[in-house]
Amino acid sequence: MYSISCGLECGSAHSPIAGRRSLLHPRAVTHFTSSEADIRANMETNFFGPVFLARAFAPILAAKKGSILIDVHSVASWYAFGGAYSASKAALWSATNSLRIEFAPMGVHVTGVHMGYVDTDMAAHADGPKMLPTQLVTTVYDAVEAGEYEVLADELTKGVKAALSGPVETLYPDLHSTDA
Repeated sequence: MYSISCGLECGSAHSPIAGRRSLLHPRAVTHFTSSEADIRANMETNFFGPVFLARAFAPILAAKKGSILIDVHSVASWYAFGGAYSASKAALWSATNSLRIEFAPMGVHVTGVHMGYVDTDMAAHADGPKMLPTQLVTTVYDAVEAGEYEVLADELTKGVKAALSGPVETLYPDLHSTDA
């Protein structure tokens, strides 16, 4: 198993996602159907890994004026569609906000990247629009160069973030159909 220390030593119609919900809602991946090991693996990979990397590299980043830490989130950090995956990305979003505050006195800029599907092997199963990796990289570089703290890389992500300040039913119209 790869370790961080080795790495250091070795080198609805009103919904913002209306018409696109099927792209983001694989109901088969839930907290109820995922194994405990899968849930923990998501948190290890998408939350603990980036946090511990940031912590391990903090002295190196702080020693170099103008350093930048980029955390890659997902639209899943704001729109719960993938069980533990979404939860782990939401946790990373929160941690990134904390890291910004913690790194600021050290002169380290922290940028969080949010996007929908990117045309990679990970999204090969997904239907609908996908951003090219080169487009994402260009968008991130431009944002970092402009000193931005968050990158909203596509229209889907912008719509979901904008909906966060509204009623939860805006993001999740299916809630209207529950008897709870």
